[in-house]
Amino acid sequence: MKRLWTIIGVADVPRSFRWYQSLLGLPGAVPAHDYFGQIVDVDGTVLLCLHAWGAHEHPSLTSPHDAKPGNGLLLFFRVDDLDVALPRARALVSRLEEEPHRNPNTGTMEFSLRDPDGYYVTISALNPA
Repeated sequence: MKRLWTIIGVADVPRSFRWYQSLLGLPGAVPAHDYFGQIVDVDGTVLLCLHAWGAHEHPSLTSPHDAKPGNGLLLFFRVDDLDVALPRARALVSRLEEEPHRNPNTGTMEFSLRDPDGYYVTISALNPA
């Protein structure tokens, strides 16, 4: 089995770590470092990695000023508890980018919001309802 580890640049790793844990309904934990953390599902699968802007010398993670965070990137999470995820999401943001609707391409319900760094995040039901 091969896995993709998506890494995004963030301004505050601990803050983003808590935000994603809350959004995804994951047990509370703390990131391994102030500059890097992995959002991990209950089965141990890495869902998303958070990396502080400018920490280390990764060419694409030097600064959010070189490109708008999220330009060309859509974080798309499939969840088995969309009805429970929606109130968690509403508690994290002042407004959703897209209200719950059926995606005509996947046939599943979904909604979208922005994370603290401006990344566009879509939460989609694992199965059509």
